[in-house]
Amino acid sequence: MNPPEIAVRFRDATVRVGDRVLWHDVDLEVPAGQFVAILGPNGVGKSTLVKAALGLVPLASGEATVLGKPAGDANREVGYLPQRRSFDPSVRVRGIDVVRLGLDGDRWGFPLPWGTRAKETRRTVAHALELVGAQSYAARPVGQVSGGEQQRLLIAQALVRRPRLLILDEPLDSLDLPNQSAIAALIKRICVDEGVTVLMVAHDVNPILTYLDQVVYLAGGGAVCGTPSVVITSENLSRLYQTPVEVLRTSDGQLVVVGQPEAPAHHADRHTGQPVR
Repeated sequence: MNPPEIAVRFRDATVRVGDRVLWHDVDLEVPAGQFVAILGPNGVGKSTLVKAALGLVPLASGEATVLGKPAGDANREVGYLPQRRSFDPSVRVRGIDVVRLGLDGDRWGFPLPWGTRAKETRRTVAHALELVGAQSYAARPVGQVSGGEQQRLLIAQALVRRPRLLILDEPLDSLDLPNQSAIAALIKRICVDEGVTVLMVAHDVNPILTYLDQVVYLAGGGAVCGTPSVVITSENLSRLYQTPVEVLRTSDGQLVVVGQPEAPAHHADRHTGQPVR
């Protein structure tokens, strides 16, 4: 049997933010077709890791490859959803137009409403809306749909070019627990049914734990990678967080992380001016 294709690979990777080493000597592999989460407390550089995969943040040392190419060279085959932004209720742009921006938002001018290309665009956008189950509200102004519905539309925007790799930066942030669970299940279904590799930054592991193939835990300047049952243990997390963290197993065999702490400080990302997450 041939070894699985590796969608994302970091080797001895180090990133500096100013004079500070954010993380160092990171080795990780994300096999194609897997759902992998990047976890850890605030300030450890989870978002910076996905930006390094996109070629937006340079490595101080080591190497990163995505879809067999140097980081940044395969971005046309990558769907990317940055950290969540909410739409003001006054925004009148329709959800379907938000999704279409993922297809032609980097082109000058307005797309023509007729011709072969227009028909293909409509089919492609309709397919993305169907994947996330957003057909029923796609014609409504995006500012007037719920937070969970907005997030589905934004995931459809990231999927509309039919990427091989989907990178999501905290897509569950600010959603209530039922919507977190629904979006996590949706992402897993897309991963399995469409064969899309998913690399997702997450703040809380519990809503997504049952759906993950692998996890990457960043803390203390380093990383631990592997399957959830191997990585998510009381011993590993207590060592990474440098404080007691308990991992429990429920009667049906599910893991639950208890007492996961937050880092006491946030560090500015020099590339964005925003806190590093």
